[in-house]
Amino acid sequence: MGSLLFRRRLSRTLVPGWSDNADFSRSSWQLKFGTSYGVYQCLRKLSSSTGAKKFDFTDLTRPHTWYPNARRKRRNVILHVGPTNSGKTYHALKRLESSSSGIYCGPLRLLAWEVAQRLNKAKVPCDLITGQEREEVDGAKHRAVTVEMADVTSDYNCAVVDEIQMLGCRTRGFSFTRALLGISADELHLCGDAAAVPLIQELLKVTDDNVKVQYYERLSPLIPLKVPLGSFSNIRTGDCIVTFSRYEIYNIKKRIENGRNHLCSVVYGSLPPETRTRQATMFNDESSDFDVLVASDAIGMGLNLNISRIIFSTLRKFDGVEMRELSVSEIKQIAGRAGRYRSKFPVGEVTCLDPDDIPLLLSSLSSPSPIIEASGTFSNFDLLFMYSRLHPNYGIHQILEHFVENAKLSEKYFIADCEQMLKVAAVIDELPLSLNDKYLFTVSSVDMDDDISSQGLTQFAQSYCKNGIVRLKEIFTPGTLKVPKSHKALKELESIHKVLDLYVWLSFHMEDSFPDRELAASQKAICSMIIEEFLGRDGWQKPNLRKLRHSPLKSLSG
Repeated sequence: MGSLLFRRRLSRTLVPGWSDNADFSRSSWQLKFGTSYGVYQCLRKLSSSTGAKKFDFTDLTRPHTWYPNARRKRRNVILHVGPTNSGKTYHALKRLESSSSGIYCGPLRLLAWEVAQRLNKAKVPCDLITGQEREEVDGAKHRAVTVEMADVTSDYNCAVVDEIQMLGCRTRGFSFTRALLGISADELHLCGDAAAVPLIQELLKVTDDNVKVQYYERLSPLIPLKVPLGSFSNIRTGDCIVTFSRYEIYNIKKRIENGRNHLCSVVYGSLPPETRTRQATMFNDESSDFDVLVASDAIGMGLNLNISRIIFSTLRKFDGVEMRELSVSEIKQIAGRAGRYRSKFPVGEVTCLDPDDIPLLLSSLSSPSPIIEASGTFSNFDLLFMYSRLHPNYGIHQILEHFVENAKLSEKYFIADCEQMLKVAAVIDELPLSLNDKYLFTVSSVDMDDDISSQGLTQFAQSYCKNGIVRLKEIFTPGTLKVPKSHKALKELESIHKVLDLYVWLSFHMEDSFPDRELAASQKAICSMIIEEFLGRDGWQKPNLRKLRHSPLKSLSG
């Protein structure tokens, strides 16, 4: 839940006596808490008022008022909308490149990295800021960030928010809403699907911004095939087979490579970002032997891929809640990756493995994406903090749970799914930490559905609670950790990478207490290289589906 994050480490206390602190200046409040001075003033008034409980901290009906910097401007908002491979983001980035100052906000670290590289190569100094990376360039007045790290306290000449249709995402939508409402820029360029246009126009009626919509057409043809692939013997160079489980990805990879005509790169969500990038690079490299890609829907955004033909192995996926058919927008987003403009394959094709899936594929590609009806939102820390003052005996889990249950929303907003936060909060509430510290752990970038990641967070929090500092022991000693030979071992490596990623994230938000950032980063690099070594071998074995009984994380911290 990155948009709720602090830019600097929070105080270890709940700031006792803050209402009497007449010397607590505007700048020091913003520096320490990353929150608005107006809320600080509100806190001071409420703390001395006997009627504080009359203020409804659960009222989220006017989120545009949370961003006074943006409301001081009448922004020029330009929506660049169209299908994949239409040049919409290209035109927005050209404007960013020519601006005196600016910010790019993307949905993925890979996209932020790519834009930072592009601007720096064009002699426009640009910082890279994500939850796990900080690369600062001398004299930079531009920055490329993941959308959760969007800065709503600074002023920019130009801002770009990519994949803006994700404001309708049940888990991350609130971060895009925050960027839409909160970025203070003379020009705000929004890139994405036309399905988001009516909602954005409605949300911005109350901000008094100037809104203009620019529509784009696809630059290269995309041809839906009415005949299924039939057999893996019909695979050809430039093909990408899309499926939705790790086991199926490696099963398909092995079946194709057993034909001895092709080698396959793989891309899926739980691979380390660096590994995904290098796998994509090998696939794009015409001199490489890896000429076929087997991937999940992770290819839908964030990677430039020279794909000739997209082949869906299935049009059903498990979304964390249920097994369902892919939506129209998901099918179009993935299929549109075929036929990249000015690439080796300028004409894209798309088909399926299963002939029964062809009708859904064809109907989806010929249909507009359903209009997005509502935008995600969530409380900022200010409101949660004030709410906690009314319920001093509540833990962070109770505060979040009660806040979500009682939140008041307008019809154009929905409250973000905070299931992962609640899972962390249930663990963290067992420890004697301040609300501030509990909050930081709760919004950290952890996957609580991954046993090893969950254990890593628990160890870090317990060590922090006990010692106030968390030292990271070397997990890997070069030469002693062998390349995995099974699905189970590969999954463990991917999970360890997530734990290392979590340590780096915590080190940026609690720097004094997590001092081993460089060690964690170097171990992440080793982990990525070992995973890539596995990907280059024909060592796939059917996974052991029994629950992991022994964790490889005996002790990450000490």
